[in-house]
Amino acid sequence: MTKKQAKKAIIDIGQRMYVRNFVAANDGNISIRTGDNEVWATPTGVSKGFMKKKMLVKVDLDGNVLEGTHKPSSELKMHLRAYRENEELRSVCHAHPPICTCFAIAGIPLNAPVLAEAIITLGDVPIAPYAELGTDEVAEVIAPYCHTHNGVLLANHGAVTWSEDAYDAYYRLESMEYYAKILLITDKILEEQNCFQTEQIERLISMREKFGIKRGGIPI
Repeated sequence: MTKKQAKKAIIDIGQRMYVRNFVAANDGNISIRTGDNEVWATPTGVSKGFMKKKMLVKVDLDGNVLEGTHKPSSELKMHLRAYRENEELRSVCHAHPPICTCFAIAGIPLNAPVLAEAIITLGDVPIAPYAELGTDEVAEVIAPYCHTHNGVLLANHGAVTWSEDAYDAYYRLESMEYYAKILLITDKILEEQNCFQTEQIERLISMREKFGIKRGGIPI
């Protein structure tokens, strides 16, 4: 994306996060990589539903501010680690979708093979270990998943997704929250889940290439 496109996309995605209640107050952060060593990101302390383009910040992969008057979020370390870990990634979204966050607090991964679309687009969504907010440890706990998965639940925190495309990264948040809702209702309320068989799971996973999906893991 160009600078102009990236800034527009961040504002748009931030508003979508806000209206869907994926974030409260100043929660969440969004970033888009626009060059080998430049990333546009949301500022700290600003609601994702009320951002202006002039508030956005450009940093390098070490977190040094290159452009902008606001400070980036301390959680940007997580985004930058994802970009350093996997050069194919171009966007990272972090939010606190309520049901996903409940699963993260309970320590329950999203991995039941009950929904065809979830198997193809998400695969399984593991729980990354708890890390104290704003520390380098937050970046460390997601690193093992950047090549193999499309996102993770952050223990006692929220959710983070990534992709080669900014809107794709956001859509994965939507898909993750929808998947979590399905699992909550079928497992905890209906107390019944008809899971796919191994052969069916394998066929669904083989469809990822058709949709340009390179990662996902295998639900169990």
